[in-house]
Amino acid sequence: MAKSKALFIGGTGTISSAIVQELSKRPDWEVWLLNRGNRTDNVPSNIHLIKCDISNKEDARKKLSGMDFDVVSEFIGFTQPQVERDFRLFNGKTRQYIYISSASAYNKPSASYVITEGTTLSNPHWEYSRNKIACEEYLMKKYREENFPVTIVRPSHTYDERSVPLGVHGKNGFYQVIKRMKEGKPVIIQGDGTSLWHLTFNKDFATGYIGLMQNRHAIGEAFQITGDEVLSWNQIYQTIADALGVKLNAYHVASDYLSAAGDKFGFDFEGSLTGDKSVSVVFDNSKLKRLVPQMQTTVPFNVGVRISLDYVLSHPECQKEDPEFDKWCDKVISVLEESKKNF
Repeated sequence: MAKSKALFIGGTGTISSAIVQELSKRPDWEVWLLNRGNRTDNVPSNIHLIKCDISNKEDARKKLSGMDFDVVSEFIGFTQPQVERDFRLFNGKTRQYIYISSASAYNKPSASYVITEGTTLSNPHWEYSRNKIACEEYLMKKYREENFPVTIVRPSHTYDERSVPLGVHGKNGFYQVIKRMKEGKPVIIQGDGTSLWHLTFNKDFATGYIGLMQNRHAIGEAFQITGDEVLSWNQIYQTIADALGVKLNAYHVASDYLSAAGDKFGFDFEGSLTGDKSVSVVFDNSKLKRLVPQMQTTVPFNVGVRISLDYVLSHPECQKEDPEFDKWCDKVISVLEESKKNF
């Protein structure tokens, strides 16, 4: 019996790497990656690599010439022109095109804090999310009018062993917050920390995603893929502190204030907080589970965060300090404390 053939555009990121790793163990799949070849250290040896910058349309067309795929998975398409390019490259050459969108595309706050695939898509606070919406709309138009076999996938906050999920951090990522925790310094949490959030370990996400591959019921449909565990941001930060074995010194700051205070330093907290993480969400994954009943949370956050911290703290290359963000946190806290004294 012939193997199913999948192409991953990207394939080495937080989400896609877990899917590729799992498929590499399955004898019924032949997996190809198309990327620039800059992050291939952890790519399994039985994975085929097409070294190409897909934005180079002529090179991509040449290297893909004569190739057909059962599934094409797009992980690095962020704007409509990029998915328009994909349509030209893969129309008639794949039985399923799976596009990674984002749960940040949902309108927040929505009419209900329970989010389904039918929740309105709208995000006036974040250009990233608006671009994802435009990509979805283009692809679904191609499905309706030209039968292009698209499936939309909307992840929320997915993490792996190389990262620790947080609400507020600087341009260099999460590590400076971890460093502040270890040093006993206060760490900023958006709002009062009681808003609800989902965190998903990438290996759990892979289960849901692979279950949609070559699933005829997924064509022309959108699916959100998240874990079922719901935590407040206070609980998330406390779980991280517990895993580090330190006392959490939480400092709560309104998201609007963080957005205004971060603008001068190039921190886009309006998009990431006001447009996403500061609003309570509970994802209803029943649509996914009807097609992929094996989807469940096998790595709860109290386990996943320890996996991440063990890896990060033993790999210096993951410990990217951010002095600018550190000073900014101290300044925000100092200004707010001084304002309290003036009343």
